[in-house]
Amino acid sequence: MYTDFYKLNNMPFQLSPDPSFFYASPGHKRVLSYLQYGVHQGDGFIVVTGDVGTGKTTLIHTLLSQLETEKTIIAAKLVTTHLEPDDLLRMVSIAFELECDGMNKPMLLRNIEKFLREKTKEGKRVLLIVDEAQNLPIKALEELRMLSNYQEGNRALFQSFLIGQEEFRQVLSVDYLEQLRQRVIASYHLGPLDLDDAKFYIEHRLDTAGRDKYPLFTEEAYEKIYDYTEGVPRRINTLCDRTLLVGALGEVNEISGELIDDVIKELKEEIHNEFPDKSVEAPEPSDIRVKRESKESAEAENMTIEQLSRRVAELERIVSRLKSAFDEPKPPRTLRLKRKGQKS
Repeated sequence: MYTDFYKLNNMPFQLSPDPSFFYASPGHKRVLSYLQYGVHQGDGFIVVTGDVGTGKTTLIHTLLSQLETEKTIIAAKLVTTHLEPDDLLRMVSIAFELECDGMNKPMLLRNIEKFLREKTKEGKRVLLIVDEAQNLPIKALEELRMLSNYQEGNRALFQSFLIGQEEFRQVLSVDYLEQLRQRVIASYHLGPLDLDDAKFYIEHRLDTAGRDKYPLFTEEAYEKIYDYTEGVPRRINTLCDRTLLVGALGEVNEISGELIDDVIKELKEEIHNEFPDKSVEAPEPSDIRVKRESKESAEAENMTIEQLSRRVAELERIVSRLKSAFDEPKPPRTLRLKRKGQKS
């Protein structure tokens, strides 16, 4: 473990979200302020989007750690997959440890409403944080909006924070969700770090892990890290974690740009070895696959229609010829007999 060589208390670049390592870049600080504002308001939706690895889940864990001291707020986190509306209600029930086995939708709703009103009487508020919200179907989002309709006087009984990837913004733009959009009190799209923040991010995590003096990163090392990771925190963690391992094995206290180049090369080779055949394409996302298959199906259907059209036209020509043959005037019967006698 490189923590022993560098005399660190913890691994500074682990991939699992840890609120103790939260770095408040301008973007992350703003998002956290929006979430805290939403908690204070106790009403409406907060929407946060961002690319993969930009730190959304860490923000959620940071907020939840802060809410642990808030005795008046009951918060739960829900990581969604592709849920149907009834499934969402069950997941909400499970998140708040409510009974849901064998219940149909009306029973689930009645049970959730009872829970919300009981907590209100106790002077508490209920907050649901939905991670990976881009996976929610539109009808499930409507169920969340309907839950936000529960009120006691002028006080909302249920509040949701929706955290998702960039495509969630497109989901929210559909006309059907106009009522939900009107209840969004704040939204923010979280982007990657810039070069300076990427440097401060690395320094912050090393210091939080208990760094005394080493490891030290050179300016060239920071630039190469930023160029490779494009400022995405998760990618920074992956690269720096491997770099410290290689540095410890080589007993290197100063992390140079040359060492970063070596580690990047090593990571690229691992990816190449894992997927050696470039002719084998990566699995398509489900939405792209569905669109492609639909297109192929439509093309096949059109081809079949064309073939049928040609076949029908051919049959029509045959029928027309036969009809013409039957409609041709026939000679009198005596003439036909004479012609027959002539032939004999």
